[in-house]
Amino acid sequence: MVLVFAETFKGKFKKAAFEAVTYGYKTAQLLGTDCAALCLGTVENAGQLGQYGAGKVYTVAGTGSGDFDSQVYASVISAAAEKLGAKVVVLSHTSTGKALLGRIAARLNAGSVAGVNALPDISGGFRVTKSVYSGKAIAEYEVSSGVKVLSLAGNEMPPEVVGADVTPAPLDVPIPERKIKVLEVKRQEGIVPLPEAELVVSGGRGMKGPENWGIIEELAKVMGATMACSRPVADADWRPHHEHVGQTGIAIRPNLYVAIGISGAIQHLAGVNNSKVIVVINKDPEAPFFKAADYGVVADLFDVVPRLTESLRKFKAS
Repeated sequence: MVLVFAETFKGKFKKAAFEAVTYGYKTAQLLGTDCAALCLGTVENAGQLGQYGAGKVYTVAGTGSGDFDSQVYASVISAAAEKLGAKVVVLSHTSTGKALLGRIAARLNAGSVAGVNALPDISGGFRVTKSVYSGKAIAEYEVSSGVKVLSLAGNEMPPEVVGADVTPAPLDVPIPERKIKVLEVKRQEGIVPLPEAELVVSGGRGMKGPENWGIIEELAKVMGATMACSRPVADADWRPHHEHVGQTGIAIRPNLYVAIGISGAIQHLAGVNNSKVIVVINKDPEAPFFKAADYGVVADLFDVVPRLTESLRKFKAS
């Protein structure tokens, strides 16, 4: 069996959960086995995961609804995997999945690979691939352990509807006592988090100051994109640090990344070069970012961006 841990937030599935279930379903097909999904706590419409390939959906009450505790989650997921006889456990490569992968693998005495980007190759073994060296190369890993734990990189497996809702079933596994006390949680509300965003608009020092950020905010609003920025911008307090993308910030994998007024230092590229399409707007034709761009516009951003926003607004209206 392939067991997929489906992440939720406030009782609702994250997009990454549907991606992970789709990956688990296709992996199960390759292995000639079944795919099941596991939900922790109270979840709205848990049976919806059946649409994405989960033949069974199990729920564990009493956990998952409070603050995240990696020790509790890892214990519950591991116990579920053992009880159900899962040979492959799939997580999402989010902050939650990263915190769980090693703990679950250790509990199950399993081999693990974080951030896989394709279905396994089972011809003569079990091999998976992932990006390494900040996206500059692809590494292949052969996992020979009896149980395997994988986390799926974001935006690598588009969710696919292949079935219908199923009736969730409760799963009785031991839930350990929490040993971590959370004193305070601060969340950014109202936007798609950068690690999950499919469209990202980012600004750099070429914006000249925080007072000019309105043109980028307007473009992002018209596109339905999430805002981001380069490290110098965050360090200068032009934008909040949770928007900082790059090697020392948040690594992202959107379908479209629009870089405005960003030169493209290697540290920034390391966090965004797994984007499917990169568009660069910069008046410096020698900016390093153009070498990594799929599309480049050499022009004054203060002229181009408002015109681009207006063109997109008219296109969407039509």
